[in-house]
Amino acid sequence: MDIETKKKIDQLLNDHKIVLFMKGNKTMPMCGFSNTATQILNTLNIKYFTYDILEDENIRTAIKEYSSWPTIPQLYINREFIGGADIMLELFEKGELQAQVEALLAT
Repeated sequence: MDIETKKKIDQLLNDHKIVLFMKGNKTMPMCGFSNTATQILNTLNIKYFTYDILEDENIRTAIKEYSSWPTIPQLYINREFIGGADIMLELFEKGELQAQVEALLAT
């Protein structure tokens, strides 16, 4: 990953407390996994930022290296990589995702 792309990812994570790198955006997900991720976050009724990796090939490739995770979508909360749609669903079902969001919003 080149230094400019890493800086761009760092800046996105610094600018937004909750970031979902996904295919499409929160109003028009472009794959089933991205749709699942947005539905989970929408259910939590929280403000979050989405980044459409389909519009930026550098980010699309680099985010996988950045997180050491091979798939999209990818959720970050307070700069920490949480996981993809499957991990999000598992954490949501256990109530752990809600707890992470509540802890972040309490700060």
